[in-house]
Amino acid sequence: MCLRMPQNPAIFAPPAAAAASSDLAGQDRAGFAAVVADLGLPAFRAGQLWHWVYHRGATDFADMTSLGKALRTALAARFSAGRPAVARHVTSADGTQKWLLRLADGHQIETVFIPEDDRGTLCVSSQVGCTLACRFCHTGTQKLVRNLSAAEIVGQVMVARDALGEWPASSESRRISHIVMMGMGEPLYNYDNVAAALRVIMDGDGIAISRRRITLSTAGVVPLMDRVGEELGVKLAVSLHATNDALRDRIVPLNKKFPLKDLMAACRRYPGVKNSRRITFEYVMLDGVNDSAADARALAKLIAGIPAKLNLIPFNPWPGAPYNRSSDKAIERFAEIERKAGYPSPVRRPRGEDILAACGQLKSASQRVPASRRARQPMPAE
Repeated sequence: MCLRMPQNPAIFAPPAAAAASSDLAGQDRAGFAAVVADLGLPAFRAGQLWHWVYHRGATDFADMTSLGKALRTALAARFSAGRPAVARHVTSADGTQKWLLRLADGHQIETVFIPEDDRGTLCVSSQVGCTLACRFCHTGTQKLVRNLSAAEIVGQVMVARDALGEWPASSESRRISHIVMMGMGEPLYNYDNVAAALRVIMDGDGIAISRRRITLSTAGVVPLMDRVGEELGVKLAVSLHATNDALRDRIVPLNKKFPLKDLMAACRRYPGVKNSRRITFEYVMLDGVNDSAADARALAKLIAGIPAKLNLIPFNPWPGAPYNRSSDKAIERFAEIERKAGYPSPVRRPRGEDILAACGQLKSASQRVPASRRARQPMPAE
């Protein structure tokens, strides 16, 4: 259907400064509504744009054939529907794929796709670097550079779908079935942008990943855990890794601010927690540190009464790591104790180790630049 020209045809003239264009990819419903309102167009055009950007994955306005040619030209003059640039894309021997993405300011992040027999999981980053400095995590050795915008979070999903050929989004054979906010950064220290991005990702008329298939992982930012359940309703994973404050203070420094007593209380009141929506407690297995039979019994006692499952993660070494992976025997002994206590305790099979894509291995070369230097630096060329 062709677009009727609005009363003010000036909107179809190219803007004086084309560099002032804005990216539609990553904007929410309100953002799309504002775009069409600013152009003086009927409100239904926002839904059409949304469909093309998020359902069909279009990056070229010329392909948006349900819009009139004049409107497509006007949109192309003012906006883009882009993606973070792919600086590197590597595939592991086990099929895991990792993208090193370059953002508009030159910083880099990593995103990982993990294919399995019954699902395909995309591990998404929320920050450039991380502020938590967990001692077993490679990302934690990189200082926090900045939070990602909602567009940069959504963009990771769109890049992966581009690479996997998964547009339109409703394709029954799509390989990305689950999203986990377990990449670089602590999602709850970037809550507003993460929440905005997840609302876009969950929208049934667009990317359409169900909230039941999205898991947000936190190291325990207690004040924001309630909001995740109340406002987003996604599944919750807690990076636990220790059963007492003394050890957790050492390996997960955030524990000094939000100790186990407060963290467990937040888990017990997490909205909707029941057997069908169990909290996942992630527990990295460190040789001689937290993998004894006594540690296993203490863990079962710590989480008693919380509908939960455990995700036992063999430590994934990285260059210069201060720990070793627990033995298979120690991990199985630990898992058996938890199973006898009534907690499902799958052992996560390390994936993508040969491309440093396994849990805890993500890290980019981005570094925080002092404000005085940022002001003098030119924007990087694409």
